[in-house]
Amino acid sequence: MSQTGSGTAEIVQAPAKLTVSLRVLGRRPGGLHEIEAEMVSVSLADTLVFSEGDGMELHSSDFAPELLQDIPLGEANLVSKALRGCGERAHVRLHKRILPGAGLGGGSSDAAAVLRWAASRGQDSKQLRLLAARLGSDVPFCISGGRALVGGVGERIVPLDFVPRQYALVTPPVGVSTAAAYARWDELGGPTSASGNDLEPAALSLEPALALWKDALAEAVGGSPLLAGSGSTWFVEVKGGPEDTTAEAETIGVVRIGDQTAPIQLVRTLPPLPGGF
Repeated sequence: MSQTGSGTAEIVQAPAKLTVSLRVLGRRPGGLHEIEAEMVSVSLADTLVFSEGDGMELHSSDFAPELLQDIPLGEANLVSKALRGCGERAHVRLHKRILPGAGLGGGSSDAAAVLRWAASRGQDSKQLRLLAARLGSDVPFCISGGRALVGGVGERIVPLDFVPRQYALVTPPVGVSTAAAYARWDELGGPTSASGNDLEPAALSLEPALALWKDALAEAVGGSPLLAGSGSTWFVEVKGGPEDTTAEAETIGVVRIGDQTAPIQLVRTLPPLPGGF
């Protein structure tokens, strides 16, 4: 967290969340699913700028405007919900680098950034943790980030030792609804997957074209790509470890399927986040 030169605005980073393994253990009576997952924060991040006032602005130089059109800017946005939930007031300028619908927890990380900002203003961290669980299943992990084993419906966080790794990611222009993926997992009889991600068969059943992007990433960088959560991002570890532990995400290539393209981004894992709790 840092302040701008004027001292009237505060900048908070919101790193993407990568689910590197996911086991779905079953469905609770209320419809939510129990999981056991390893999650890591990576160096692809949105940026939130907090200043005096109200309202929210959305900016991105990474995506075409049509890719952001489904992001609500009113009360339905997770940033607005987080502000409202913790009783804070601010104008937020949100710079998006995490593509919506990528399965990388962009909205959840944005909400968690609000909660870290609220904690820096003296809000009670225990109450903010309770709010995080209400905002979404990925929000509790995104508060502290780093590397953790996540259980329950996302509320149980067991920190794990930080391991520096780097991954190549590609996010196809194909969306998969998380709710639809879990529903299809139920319809398929609750399969487990040898890939380490139990939702991968369900996502491929919903969007078979995802397999083309998986194969294209494998051809481009080698290895056997895995699906991040319910998708649509594919990722593969790039061996050797990051040479620069402070490097931001960088584009290292492009995947093309027909007339559609998607960048290949190289990201590194992050230790627990400053201001996390």
